[in-house]
Amino acid sequence: MLILNREEPTTALDYDLINSSIKQTFTIIDRFESQAVDEILVMRDQQVFKDAGYNSFEEYCQAELSAWGGYRRINQLLGAHKVIEAAGEFGEHIKNERQARPLVRLAKEPEKLKSAVELALSENPSPSESDFAAAAKIILPKRPRKKASVEEPLVPYGDANASLTSERKYPKEYADAITALKEQHRQEMERLEQELRIGLQAEARDRVEKQLTEQLSSSQKLYQEQKEEIIQLRQHIQEIEALKQLEVENQRLLSRIKELEHAVEQRPTQQWDNTMTTQATKVLNKQVKLALEKTIDLRSLAVEPPLDNAQECLRLMGMALKQIASAMNNTQAMEAAAIILGSSPTPSAIALRAEQLQLLPQAISEIRTVLSKPGCRWQDYWAVAEKYQSIEKDYLAELTKSETELITALQNASSKPDTIGVGSIVAHADPYRTLYMERGEVVEDLGDKVIVAWDSWRNESKKTDRYFKSELRFWLLE
Repeated sequence: MLILNREEPTTALDYDLINSSIKQTFTIIDRFESQAVDEILVMRDQQVFKDAGYNSFEEYCQAELSAWGGYRRINQLLGAHKVIEAAGEFGEHIKNERQARPLVRLAKEPEKLKSAVELALSENPSPSESDFAAAAKIILPKRPRKKASVEEPLVPYGDANASLTSERKYPKEYADAITALKEQHRQEMERLEQELRIGLQAEARDRVEKQLTEQLSSSQKLYQEQKEEIIQLRQHIQEIEALKQLEVENQRLLSRIKELEHAVEQRPTQQWDNTMTTQATKVLNKQVKLALEKTIDLRSLAVEPPLDNAQECLRLMGMALKQIASAMNNTQAMEAAAIILGSSPTPSAIALRAEQLQLLPQAISEIRTVLSKPGCRWQDYWAVAEKYQSIEKDYLAELTKSETELITALQNASSKPDTIGVGSIVAHADPYRTLYMERGEVVEDLGDKVIVAWDSWRNESKKTDRYFKSELRFWLLE
């Protein structure tokens, strides 16, 4: 701190020295002011002022610190201290109470307080009181004060009771208008109450209906589950009854076997030989006869198979006949099995054919899957069909007419050139046209244009239309 001697002329003083001394003095004042705030907080928080007989902190400030502004100044210093603490890392930029004063109203919102300090620093690296005030006004604008409402003129003291018991007098035209407005207001309130009552009733009714619907849905679901459980229980009961019957039948057969064994042990072996041979021959002849009769029926089935799942039925019947032929060495049964399965009447050929037909359901499923894909090509179809080439006739017989036509179209399209001409199977090239997925055939070539007959227009009055070749594409081909 520089000590000036007023007797010396001012021209002998150095500007930099005086300027730095002034700044140093104000810095010391701010530091002492901060130290005073710390001591004031100790006095207030620990209530040391009571030792001197003061009843409150305000009384102490007014009595002891009136020379430095009293309780008002102390409150300003404490507010500045609160602002600096709430600002956190930005508190070091607030140098004194004057700079903190416009930020006191932001102390309860630290984030907004920090934003205000940061905004002031962006405008001026060494912000002043006015910079902080402008930033606080931007971050949290002050609300305009409400104007005092116009009050009715006061009634003189002597007429106070009269003002409480009597209403204000208005001219007749005003009184009629006020009465009409009151009536209109009353009617409007009644209408609103009625609408509100109706709305509440409708809302309650909707809520009850929704609850009833949910309860009904849950009841139906529970009923369906119980019904399924009952069906399953009945099936289990039927299975148990069947098992019981089988057990009874097994017990009867075991008993019969024991009786026969006992009878064999009781009579001489030679005496039973002819009897057993005779009985066995009768049984065998009877089985062969039944098998031959069934063979005749199976031959007719081979000529005219059943409509539902014909190939699978014939395959199973052919396997059954093959087993009968193998077990009884019956040539007619072998021939019937060969006719049904479509192979040579040899055991190896029948066995091979049966193995091939076992792949038929899988082949049909895979081929239908690839044909149902949009943009199917011949290469996609052939990648699947090549595995089942040995049973091609079988799966073609099971496919529908549209599926076999699609296979033929794919095969023809794969072998034809890329140029659209007469006989080409086409569709429209624009994916946004309805004819993009429709099938059509070129019936006439006009050079740049062709005439197409659409399958979907067969029952329409207009069956063909003329297109440029560039507007068309091969049907289901990329």
